[in-house]
Amino acid sequence: MTFDRILTHRQEFPFLDQYAYFNYGGQGLMSRRALEAVTQAQETLQRIAPFSQAAYDYSLQLTEDLRRTIAGELGAPPDSITLTEDTTVGCNIALWGLDWQAGDHLLITDCEHQGVLAIVQELQHRFSIEVSVCPLLPTLNGGDPVTTLVSYLRPNTRMVVLSHVLWNTGQVLPLEPIVAGCRSHSDRVRILVDAAQSVGVLPLNLTTLGADYYAFTCHKWWCGSAGVGGLYVRPEVREALRPTFIGWRSIRTNAQGKPIAWEGGGKRYEVATSAVLLYPGVTTAIQVQQSLGSAAERYGMICDRSRYLWEQLQTIPQVTTLRTTPPESGLVSFQITSGPQQAQHRGLVMGLESQGILVRLLLDPNCIRACTHYFTTEAEIDRLVAEIGAIVGK
Repeated sequence: MTFDRILTHRQEFPFLDQYAYFNYGGQGLMSRRALEAVTQAQETLQRIAPFSQAAYDYSLQLTEDLRRTIAGELGAPPDSITLTEDTTVGCNIALWGLDWQAGDHLLITDCEHQGVLAIVQELQHRFSIEVSVCPLLPTLNGGDPVTTLVSYLRPNTRMVVLSHVLWNTGQVLPLEPIVAGCRSHSDRVRILVDAAQSVGVLPLNLTTLGADYYAFTCHKWWCGSAGVGGLYVRPEVREALRPTFIGWRSIRTNAQGKPIAWEGGGKRYEVATSAVLLYPGVTTAIQVQQSLGSAAERYGMICDRSRYLWEQLQTIPQVTTLRTTPPESGLVSFQITSGPQQAQHRGLVMGLESQGILVRLLLDPNCIRACTHYFTTEAEIDRLVAEIGAIVGK
């Protein structure tokens, strides 16, 4: 991909040149076309009357356009996609939808987001299930995450919860072998994947990947509207997953309007009024991503940028990267090795923001996370590294 083409593509993002942005793992920047698509949808709805048959038909069109676009990008049948608000809602649907029994075992890793951890804790409280934690953090720079995780399975394990890309270290888990290992242990084990940091980064084919539930958001690496996400449910396990949230979109009714059955496919897990007018912002955002290249090409560019950042950070004596080898994703986490770490990290993050450079402080492990997208430039990375060196070298 030529540098000129990247610069042309960056012009899609009207605010990108106002700061050096390294927080795509928190929220991406929306393109001009995506912003315009949301505005146009709002205006269209007002013009045709917000509560009318025309408005209903328009909302259905926007919903199915997004469902098909997401499915195409993720290699999944459209009816396997549930539209949600974010990753955590998708995780809630999958976690609460099983018929948990006292004594069932749930296995989670030590690198999961606090939102998912809180759901698991409440499940344990309500249903008296057993919960254990698999230590994957030690496998960041060596070891076998597949063997480690499979060794923590029990005869009563009902579900494994893990992330495809670990949000704190950027490690990409070998999901397909993990799924195969869990299946070999027992066909009763269900695999829930937190995909907040993998969708929009990795080339994905969820049909061949084999995970049962794959929860994601659209506002991070896809750079779409905040407040829109999704959940893939493997068709073979759909009937065993009961709806968690219920509304008129999730049911079929008789002639008198009474509920008689669940909707087919992923619609059964949807609710009622959603922010449908944000959907064009995601549909368009994905199209903007696709206009630059294939998912594999974009992933290669993301890794090229993160490798460059990782290499440049090695030149600062007071900084150490969590990974000892170049990253496999766009997440680059690092620590300051001198002084009280937590205060140093917070001070660095705030100092960088005062210079118009945006990174994130993480607490477990205590570190700073910088995210590179495929349209991040070497000049932006050089600026970030120079400012880090100047601040920590004082």
